[in-house]
Amino acid sequence: MSKNVHDAAYNLENALRESDDFKELQSLYDQVNADESTKNMFDNFRNLQVELQQKQMQGQQITEEEAQQAQQTFELVQQNEVISKLMNAEQRVSQLIQDINKIVTKPLEELYGNPEDPQQ
Repeated sequence: MSKNVHDAAYNLENALRESDDFKELQSLYDQVNADESTKNMFDNFRNLQVELQQKQMQGQQITEEEAQQAQQTFELVQQNEVISKLMNAEQRVSQLIQDINKIVTKPLEELYGNPEDPQQ
């Protein structure tokens, strides 16, 4: 039985790769990487995001200066049309994956109940 579940998961992986949302994301990512200045801007934005996330995960406060830098960097990358489109495509793919996760974990939620729903 577990082989069938794994097969279904691999089929789902292929379906995600073939989805229009993922193909658009891939195309936009390729466009960002094709232009050196756009790629540098995007990489700087991603590195800043990762740094701030790691800091938060370690329980450290983000300073006002870091928050302002993040906001300025975000506004700068949003002005780049390709990066802006890439970020929108990322959000759509992320939402798709969240939807899939809800579907896949539904049997566990039905078994144990939803911890966010105190009635169960």
